[in-house]
Amino acid sequence: MVTAIKASNLGARATATLLAGTILSGVVAPAEAQTAAKSAAPAAAQPQATAPAAAPAVVRTIKSLRVEGSQRIEPETVLSYTRLRAGDSYSNETVDQAIKDLLASELLADVTIEGVETGNLIIRIRENPVINRVVFEGNKRLKQDKIDKEIKLKPRQIFTRTAVRADIARIIELYRRQGRFAARVEPKMVSLDQNRVDVIFEIHEGAKSKVRQINIIGNEVFSDKKLRAQMATKVSSLSHLLSSNTSYDQDRLAYDQQKLRQYYLTEGYADFRVISAVAELTPDKKDFIITYVVEEGPRYKFGPVSVDSAIRDFDDKKLAAALPIKEGQWYNAKAVEDTVEQLSETAGLFGYAFADVRPDFQRNKDALTMSMNFHIGEANRTYIERVDITGNRQTQDKVIRREMRVAEGDAFNTFLVKRSQDRINSLGYFQDKFEIERKEGSAPDRIVLGANVEEKPNGELTLSAGFSSLERFILQASIRQRNFRGMGQTASISADYSSYSKSVELGFTEPYLFDSNIALGATIFRRDYNSFSYGLNNSRNTTYQQVSTGFQLVAGLPLTEYWTLSARYYLSKDNVTLDQSQFYTDGKCDPFLAGRYYCEAVGNRLTSLVGMSLIYDSLNSRLRPTRGQRVSLGLDVAGLGGDVRYVRGKIDGAKYWGLGSGFVFSVTGEGGVIKSLDGSEVRITDRFYLGEPQFRGFDIRGVGPRVQRYQYTGDPATGTQALLTDRDQIIDDALGGKAYYLTKAELELPLGSGAAELGLRPSVYVQMGSLFSIRRPQTNNYFPAYIDPATGLPAINKDGSPAVTQRPLNDNAGNALYTVTTGTFQGSYTTCTIGYAAAAGQPCVGTSINTRALNSSPLFYEQYRGSTASPRISVGVGVNWNSPFGPLRIDLAKALVSQPGDDKKLITFNVGTQF
Repeated sequence: MVTAIKASNLGARATATLLAGTILSGVVAPAEAQTAAKSAAPAAAQPQATAPAAAPAVVRTIKSLRVEGSQRIEPETVLSYTRLRAGDSYSNETVDQAIKDLLASELLADVTIEGVETGNLIIRIRENPVINRVVFEGNKRLKQDKIDKEIKLKPRQIFTRTAVRADIARIIELYRRQGRFAARVEPKMVSLDQNRVDVIFEIHEGAKSKVRQINIIGNEVFSDKKLRAQMATKVSSLSHLLSSNTSYDQDRLAYDQQKLRQYYLTEGYADFRVISAVAELTPDKKDFIITYVVEEGPRYKFGPVSVDSAIRDFDDKKLAAALPIKEGQWYNAKAVEDTVEQLSETAGLFGYAFADVRPDFQRNKDALTMSMNFHIGEANRTYIERVDITGNRQTQDKVIRREMRVAEGDAFNTFLVKRSQDRINSLGYFQDKFEIERKEGSAPDRIVLGANVEEKPNGELTLSAGFSSLERFILQASIRQRNFRGMGQTASISADYSSYSKSVELGFTEPYLFDSNIALGATIFRRDYNSFSYGLNNSRNTTYQQVSTGFQLVAGLPLTEYWTLSARYYLSKDNVTLDQSQFYTDGKCDPFLAGRYYCEAVGNRLTSLVGMSLIYDSLNSRLRPTRGQRVSLGLDVAGLGGDVRYVRGKIDGAKYWGLGSGFVFSVTGEGGVIKSLDGSEVRITDRFYLGEPQFRGFDIRGVGPRVQRYQYTGDPATGTQALLTDRDQIIDDALGGKAYYLTKAELELPLGSGAAELGLRPSVYVQMGSLFSIRRPQTNNYFPAYIDPATGLPAINKDGSPAVTQRPLNDNAGNALYTVTTGTFQGSYTTCTIGYAAAAGQPCVGTSINTRALNSSPLFYEQYRGSTASPRISVGVGVNWNSPFGPLRIDLAKALVSQPGDDKKLITFNVGTQF
């Protein structure tokens, strides 16, 4: 009988099988073996004697063959893995090989073959169990769905130890990619009925293996700190607490070597090389120590720089004079790459799409110079054979082609191709990094342009909720299609609700009316806006309500590639009201309660406005520009019918520079002025306002003319009356302005790939602006002084200021009102100084001596402030984040220069625009 005992691996099983076979072969003829042993010595002395022949292998015939122990696997399947067949001859070696073949199938956990001596073979098997489920325990950093994609063990598959070992190695590799080199995986198997098992991987993730130290050997010119700053890998420290690059990554190690070489090459060290880079794991597997051995070599300067062009249209000397690199400058490999690109672009401008520009280096190790000759190979002027557009499933071809600045048959021009690429990107319909591909055409002078687009979802169903430091809670619902019917049209409907505004708006824009280069858009709206002021304890008090209903038509006509003329017509019915219970007395707006400027704004007005704008736009993207500029000049005139007469001019502009390495610097500015055409003051609802969010560092409407109302405290009779000047005790009403300006310089900072994938875009900025130029409003500052009964003179406070009392009351006709002190009508108002009259002008009856009626509202003092063109300046840092809850903007801004009355604010945020 041959038996194979289950072992931990195939090698052990094979060993057991071989041992069994050896035993069988050793018991063939024991008598002959004993005789040979007894005569071994004498036989050795006889020179003619020969060694005994090996015993022949015993060959038998398989009389019968069956399989026992199979549950899921058919006996025929088991036999198919062997060479054993009934009626065939067999030997011990044949049986051994059958056991090996069955175990190699990985279907069986144990195999024995009985009946070897009789020829009636019985193959007894024990099947490998079936996996019921695969369970992971202890995995917090790697989610189960990510591990499931990588391992081979799955439910309802056959369990094998080989697969378990392979999966353990794969899981550990996944953790090492995360920098967790101390991760351990312990497999466990729970036996179930019906030969099933649960496979459990107990995972001990361990801490991330950080980079404890980076050593650099051989550097003399640049310090370790300077070189470490060029690397992506960072040393684990408090300064890199939020960095994801403090863990060890083998790919990053190779990248850092390239970064070191690039840095030295840009500094003139053309012979620099990294001799070795070694990463050593500490014994506790918690940290890595990385050591670089470098050789800097000498520093080179540029030698003579020349251009050798085989294209006859080019003047070699003029091209060389226009190159950015000059003889005597320190050698810079990046400048060489930029020069090659510049020459290629120049060739492309003249129609040579496939111009071959090759820099020839001539190194002089004695003089330490690097002479450069840029050779431009001979090329044919190239023409566009065709433009292929692919990938657009919804967007019509014409929507893309009308943004192309080149067409079939045109001479190739790199500038126009780049411009076409920018215009298609600005549509926002396709992937962000779309590029026009260039392929050789059917002839050497032909080129094929390929626009392989990848469409993004352009339909938006938005249900938004959020919190804004401006409007508190915000709710929004909108449906918008930016590529309606695949024709580039925009259709939208939206509704907004917040603590201070409500609106419903419908809009439609056709960018190419009747396939002509004319854009037309229309908007219908209903807006309900509650203006507010800051009241006592910084509470927000609603001042006036404005309900606007109307529509706007806008048309745009491109004049050139970059200049556009836009015209618009705006019609709106505005109704401005005040809370009568709060700001009215005897049915009329009370300027002492509301302020004269608000009382003047109350009423219904119809605004009919026409306007025009001249726009210059060379931005590479309207969504997120990194280079180019935009300038807009606008003029609006209200008075084509309606009740409002004014003219308003506005200018705004922006310029962007891509500084490389992800840095983007921008300068923006805007300004405006509005003037009444009928001599009246421009109403408060039509003026400009300045503050949060456009002027960070100041609160909403925090800059410009305003009236601040101070409350009185104390008793004028005792001389203790005084103004409350604490900021949270002042009522602040922003009045807007008729002129303003605002400028900003901003630097957008790059982050690592992880932060960029999250949509984080930090920036630093400085802003300067002002709001001014309105007619000084009449403030409510004058009250009758308290008359001292003893002297008959106005009382004076201890600080020398006049003691004031409540203001006197008048009736609707302006007659002074008095309070009846005695009699039947005691406490009633009358126009009689003595007695009582039921109505003004009627005889006074009675003898009561009445007192002047005074308003019961608290005393206050109003001060007009902030109307100055002097600049306000703020600096700050901010970050944009495309969060799961929608675009989020957080700013920390400090007002460095402000004017009396301005409202400053340190932190502002807005979130909840969309999710």
